[in-house]
Amino acid sequence: MYEHIVLFKFKGNVTTEQKEEIIQTVKTFKDCIPGIIELSAGINVTEEIENMNGYSFGIRVTFQDEQASKDYFHHPLHQQFLQSVGGWIESVIVVDYPII
Repeated sequence: MYEHIVLFKFKGNVTTEQKEEIIQTVKTFKDCIPGIIELSAGINVTEEIENMNGYSFGIRVTFQDEQASKDYFHHPLHQQFLQSVGGWIESVIVVDYPII
């Protein structure tokens, strides 16, 4: 299996409602994009404010393998998602790794 973690730092004008819309959109990926085993997304609620560094949103996707992750990146739904939220994002952190 293969893990994909994404953290978003949003621009200041992004509302909680817009973040909730992103969660709902991302949730549809599991049923529409092959190779996804598990998926979660949410607004960061950590009490470790000093460690957030402005990253207020996370997405975690578990794929059946690395190839499924690569296919996901190029999938039209994912590409459409990237285009739709691109203007809201100030910065992104991505971490991918095989699950051993």
